[in-house]
Amino acid sequence: MSNQPNILIIMADQLSPAFLRAYGHKLVRTPHIDALAAGGVVFENAYCASPLCSPSRASFMAGLAPSRTRVYDNAAEFAADIPTFAHHLRRLGYRTVLSGKMHFCGPDQMHGFESRLTTDIYPADFGWTPDWDHPEARPSWYHNMSSVTQAGLAVRTNQLDFDDEVVFASEREIYDRARGLDKRPLLLVASLTHPHDPYAITREYFDLYAQEDIDMPGPPIPPHELDPHSQRLRHVCAMDASTLTETQIRTARRAYYGEISYVDRNVGRLLKALGDGGLRDDTVVIVLADHGEMLGDKGLWYKMSFFENSARVPLIVNAPGRFAPRRVAAAASLMDVTPTLVDIAGGDASAIDTDGRSLRPHLEGGSAPDETFAEYLAEGAIAPIVMIRRGPWKFIHSPADPDQLYDLSHDPGERANLATRAHQAARVVEFREEVARRWRLDALDAQVRASQRRRRLVDAALNQGEPKSWDFQPFKDASKSYVRNTIPLDDQEAMARFPRVTR
Repeated sequence: MSNQPNILIIMADQLSPAFLRAYGHKLVRTPHIDALAAGGVVFENAYCASPLCSPSRASFMAGLAPSRTRVYDNAAEFAADIPTFAHHLRRLGYRTVLSGKMHFCGPDQMHGFESRLTTDIYPADFGWTPDWDHPEARPSWYHNMSSVTQAGLAVRTNQLDFDDEVVFASEREIYDRARGLDKRPLLLVASLTHPHDPYAITREYFDLYAQEDIDMPGPPIPPHELDPHSQRLRHVCAMDASTLTETQIRTARRAYYGEISYVDRNVGRLLKALGDGGLRDDTVVIVLADHGEMLGDKGLWYKMSFFENSARVPLIVNAPGRFAPRRVAAAASLMDVTPTLVDIAGGDASAIDTDGRSLRPHLEGGSAPDETFAEYLAEGAIAPIVMIRRGPWKFIHSPADPDQLYDLSHDPGERANLATRAHQAARVVEFREEVARRWRLDALDAQVRASQRRRRLVDAALNQGEPKSWDFQPFKDASKSYVRNTIPLDDQEAMARFPRVTR
């Protein structure tokens, strides 16, 4: 077993742990993820740094909060001078490879990866920039409820096209590592777009579940009783324009469950490639997601809030012979992944600039502080929204909205906001004082608004005349593929077949 193991990160999109058997769900079929959880370390209370794709992914890669990456929303540039775990591991001698979605906005579409195998499913420009100056305006390009009302069976979707390509390219990268001449340790990130809405999947996966077996979400909260941010989300996602039937809700959840099983099948394909290539015993496999999915709970869909289904993520680390199976109840963050990877790869995690912390103590059976924090600076907000999770307590604060305080040990469904209860007044004061120490929310508000205005101007200008795309264009060098006269014959034969035939 080497000091620098291979690392395979499998990232799902919009996957709440509440719908995985490894986290207690009884229906959804995920045998490959179940096996990884049974033999690995399961973080029961891991959170994203922001419950939205681009901000969460940038924070995951950099180990920094969105206020520091400046990736506030799904159209904010991820600056090329911010080090990521791909940079850190590349310096430590790893071959760093990305296959699939990472939703990088801006001209840098690599961010430390040596190789990128596919394009992204989402655009890299500034076209999806929110506008806090006009919160009443609903963006035409954002979520609406067609993902729910039109949920169900599909023969083919662009998401299936994308993920099938992602997994095929990832399998091939694993086999190339096994049979190739480059023996550097491999960091491979395989990032799928499922089970992100729209909720549509093929019959093979849809029929794994009977309609009558689909569990319904917890009862909706009357819209006028929701917190102001949730009310704004209902508007920005057009939830307030639809009345859903029970059949529509069950069908959407059934399709979402089918999409999770599709993700699990692809997890199995990648594990099989590792096993067939003789790499499994020296590979750390990490399964996670960028954020969760409300899936009808409280009458809300999608993400963008700090409720558990939206902000909590699966985080499973499986490394045979390295970390004994266990479950970790303490809070963790996707920002912790970068220092953890540096630690696992033999680097000095204490030497990097990060808002996270290495999870190695948890992986090895030790303990660490039971706390994390997060930020939301995108659609539906009209000012910064921040979260502190410590022990059983979750505190949500925004200068524009009333505070929220939940005791997750007694109220896991977050139905009772304790922020206005007299017996919690001292706790609320303590949390508000901590928020004031940790953040300068007035300055952050100004920075977000200034960024939005700049990006809207730049986007309008770049769409005049002949636009030049920042979208990643995969390039395959045919001169180094299959059989070529530029490659020595012995090398070609060594890389052509696995295992190599010995005479």
